Amino acid sequence: MELNVIWFVLVAVLFIGFFFLEGFDYGVGMLVKLLGRDDTERGMLIRTIGPVWDGNEVWMITAGGAMFAAFPHVYATMFSGFYLALFVLLLALIMRGVAFEFRGQDKSPAWRNFWEWSIFFGSAVPALLWGVAVANLIAGVPINEKMIYVGTFFDLLTPYTLVTGVAFLLVFLYHGSAFVTLKVVEPLAGRARDMALYAGGLALFAAIACLGLTALYTDAMTSAPALIAFVLAAILLVLSYLCMLFDVCKKAFIFSSLSIAMLTVGFFAGLFPRLMVSSLNPEWSLTIYNAASTPYTLKIMTIAAVCLVPIVLAYQIWTYWVFRKRVTPFDDAHY
Repeated sequence: MELNVIWFVLVAVLFIGFFFLEGFDYGVGMLVKLLGRDDTERGMLIRTIGPVWDGNEVWMITAGGAMFAAFPHVYATMFSGFYLALFVLLLALIMRGVAFEFRGQDKSPAWRNFWEWSIFFGSAVPALLWGVAVANLIAGVPINEKMIYVGTFFDLLTPYTLVTGVAFLLVFLYHGSAFVTLKVVEPLAGRARDMALYAGGLALFAAIACLGLTALYTDAMTSAPALIAFVLAAILLVLSYLCMLFDVCKKAFIFSSLSIAMLTVGFFAGLFPRLMVSSLNPEWSLTIYNAASTPYTLKIMTIAAVCLVPIVLAYQIWTYWVFRKRVTPFDDAHY
């Protein structure tokens, strides 16, 4: 297999890991204000992801680093074209990270309320913007023959991209609710299940709308692997919701995780071998060939990835194993 293809697959795998892990992470962040009724419950929700949220974000950083090293032209075009959106994304993530650390430093209700809303918006805004970004990559953005983005910020906001953004947000909210049912004790766990049923119903509707518009506005469905992945994503999301309906929460979370993975596979399979589609001329699209680094660079990166990725995976698996128990109101934590 060519190194260009290998790195396309590796970037896809990194985004699968990111959306799976950070997906429930964002969902829990939104639930802090949507589900927590008092300071104790909100603290419990934060503690469900307190030990792991920063590790989950490493997948985004690694994916961005891999994109920069393997496909530098894509990195340059994306960061110049999506500059304002990425600035808002990073600002939200910074506020979210600060909020996790600062909320527990003062018991003042006003202080804690401010940082809790920072966690909410720092989770909801990135969830929405990631959906918008993914939709733009596959639907196409104005890129000229010199691989330069020639549009404006508002060119990124179309009915299709906004629907996809909302779909990502609702799927992540449902995914986070399913995660919380496994991580807290009653009565909060029961209310998390109720929230999962509510959010899951909206997520199903939004996901179907997203897939319908994807077939209408893009050529992704012409790829057999992408079509199969999208169909599997829809089936798995339905199975997840049915499991939640019958109070089989662990299977519901597993199926929602697999659904997010298949959705990501579908978008990447629909893109292949492109990485950014040009809406001005298909021949000006950035691909794994015209946007890639030199073969020597890809070779060195492959060796480094083979050595380091297993270590990162082992560490993250170990972290989740250590913090596998449910959170109770009596846990001692600074959040």
